[in-house]
Amino acid sequence: MLLHVVHETHYDYSPPVRTAQHMAHLKPVHNAQQQLLSHELAVHPAPARQTEAIDVYGNTRAFFSLQSAHAQLEVVAESTVQTSAPPLPREEMAWEEVRERLRYHRGAAYDPASEFVFPSSYVPRHENFIEYARPSFIEGRSYIAAARDLMERIYEDFTYETDATDVSTPALRALEMRQGVCQDFAHIMLGCLRSLGLPGRYVSGYLLTEPPPGRPRLVGSDASHAWVSVYLPSESGKGEWADLDPTNNRAPGEDYVTVATGRDYSDVAPVRGVLHGGANHKLRVAVTVAPVAVRATSAD
Repeated sequence: MLLHVVHETHYDYSPPVRTAQHMAHLKPVHNAQQQLLSHELAVHPAPARQTEAIDVYGNTRAFFSLQSAHAQLEVVAESTVQTSAPPLPREEMAWEEVRERLRYHRGAAYDPASEFVFPSSYVPRHENFIEYARPSFIEGRSYIAAARDLMERIYEDFTYETDATDVSTPALRALEMRQGVCQDFAHIMLGCLRSLGLPGRYVSGYLLTEPPPGRPRLVGSDASHAWVSVYLPSESGKGEWADLDPTNNRAPGEDYVTVATGRDYSDVAPVRGVLHGGANHKLRVAVTVAPVAVRATSAD
């Protein structure tokens, strides 16, 4: 599927920001299931310096600095990607065996996926996660089957509510409330997996949403999305990652665009920065994901 993505971020500052340093994860990945055909990142006011680098997880992140006073900041990322559905997972290893393989053993070969077993800033290990996950992880069940069951239970047990949480809401709090958004559901699922000693990573990106029948596709009406990727080791030693979306109870397909992967949201936040000044700010974000052949209609 050929998709065009526009991600617009706009800040209004009061008082103006004197200087600022920003980091952005807005460039989609390029791999076997997703070819990045074009990408442009526009920043206004024009930054004094703008560079790109590859982070430790293989994501492309942009850095830009502004050295003069500004009351507004606009960051627009525009990308065109060709996507395809990933192959179905082949490995049926029991979850207990996966846990054992990712544990430290003296003399064993290092597996980079073991880094995603440890807690992170937004995803602690906790007994409450184990308690919630336990019905899905019955003895001898394959890791992928157990993870899919956990995904389905999160989808059924939790309410999608945009006003219930924000980016700083702890995953344990969202677990207790049984409410949240895609970021919360991804963190909760990761908390369950890692508390059991199982590897899982956070994925940020976009999802193509369909307008209601007879209604035009609106510019800026979509949003960033987040889901989970689970690691499946194999007897051959070459494991694979399989994506699962607890917000929509499905495996991502060609209608998903992957931007970055990390331990949690803090590793792959779309835009973050350090400011001097600008004690108060207002943020507006608009995302448009559309097939290239579709002409979008303004949301205004």
